[in-house]
Amino acid sequence: MKKFQWVPALLLMLYFSTGADARIRKDSKVHNPNEVQFWLTDPTAGIYFQKQPNHVLFGPASGGQTVIEVDAGQQFQTMDGFGNCLTDGSAMLLTRMSATARGALLKELFAWDKNNIGISYLRISIGASDLSERPYSYNDLAEGQSDMDLKKFSLEPNRKDLIPVLKEILKINPSIKILGSPWSAPTWMKTNNNFKGGSLRKECFQVYANYFVRYIQEMRKEGIPIDAITIQNEPLHPGNNPSMYMTAEDQALFVRQNLGPAFHAAGLKTKIIVYDHNANKPIYPLTILRDPEAAKYVDGSAFHLYEGTIDALSEVHKEFPGKNLYFTEQWIGSPANFPGDLAWHTKTLIIGASRNWCKNVLEWNMASDPDCHPHTDGGCDRCLGTVTLNGDQVTRNPAYYILAHAAKFVRPGSIRIASNVVENLPNVAFKTESGKIVLIVLNESKELKKFNIASKGKTIGVELWKGAVGTFIW
Repeated sequence: MKKFQWVPALLLMLYFSTGADARIRKDSKVHNPNEVQFWLTDPTAGIYFQKQPNHVLFGPASGGQTVIEVDAGQQFQTMDGFGNCLTDGSAMLLTRMSATARGALLKELFAWDKNNIGISYLRISIGASDLSERPYSYNDLAEGQSDMDLKKFSLEPNRKDLIPVLKEILKINPSIKILGSPWSAPTWMKTNNNFKGGSLRKECFQVYANYFVRYIQEMRKEGIPIDAITIQNEPLHPGNNPSMYMTAEDQALFVRQNLGPAFHAAGLKTKIIVYDHNANKPIYPLTILRDPEAAKYVDGSAFHLYEGTIDALSEVHKEFPGKNLYFTEQWIGSPANFPGDLAWHTKTLIIGASRNWCKNVLEWNMASDPDCHPHTDGGCDRCLGTVTLNGDQVTRNPAYYILAHAAKFVRPGSIRIASNVVENLPNVAFKTESGKIVLIVLNESKELKKFNIASKGKTIGVELWKGAVGTFIW
């Protein structure tokens, strides 16, 4: 039988102890504690995050197959969620949709119910990112001017698009966590008086700390709670537009001397997260965390993965197990390679970042237009959105399905639990607050893989085609 002739119901099979017969139970309104729900993405078969129409049941253990053993008795980090970066450009494109189309899409993305994928975490830029139409801050002045008391601070650049979209999202999901990250300080605070590159002037450390405080307070007045901030997006990459270079030593000094005390004096509960750059330099956050006077203000460290390997994050956890880890950005380039993007991002981020102690996993840009606009002059011109928006027309891209496999089922408060490492079947497991188990599995081999999933002495037999991702819930 040729692969494309297989129907979804046959992609998952239940094997009892004889291993000889495959039994699939039809839909029933009666809940069975042995029942397993199965959602599948198999790009070679044209299946994109579809719930399989037949239920399957755990049965007695059977032999002869590779086994993924799930052990809810071994528990690790509590998850904050899976999500996206809501750039200015994303918000602008959403605002340009009709109210009906935008409302439907936002509900699909953010509502926590059985019909939607339920993104639970957002990262936004503090001021412009490179996926804004232009560089800006909340305190832009003419060259040669300064405003050490921040009398001209204003959220006005975000009032047309970002703030209204965030308010609409918060109505759908009031519990969503929001992380703010700056790409640059206001130019008058910088050594080169430019949005691109340069560093924060030492004499502006305190006013920049006050700038963060003011931002959080003003967003709160808008009804937008900022759960956490990172101090600088990609502090070792001064070539973006906007961008700002900041050494680990300067970041430690800024936290210890200025930002931490400013948050404390203002009574802010917003978390301070350091680094926010590639996994190839774990020494950067370690430098800050080894400074006890800085570390006392720091919740944890954030990472991207444009360089390095995901297991480097565990080096930070090993030395500082009491500090949290976050995965805050990874792009997918246009044009998409769906099979390759699905496999790499699922293995490395959804599975890999979670297994290396991250409390969240964020894909980069939420939305772009068909030409990957908008972006600043010199900003990313190939950053594919989770969705592509062309007016009210919505195209769901690889990141949509990658996130859906986790975000829909692993809500905030879920706990990562133990599952064994199996060759060619990378996987990760969670226990939700309601007590359900969620297992995400990728078949990264070049052939059909048959394997068992074992939990509490019972098993099901499963098969996934090469490149397929399955989420199993029981």
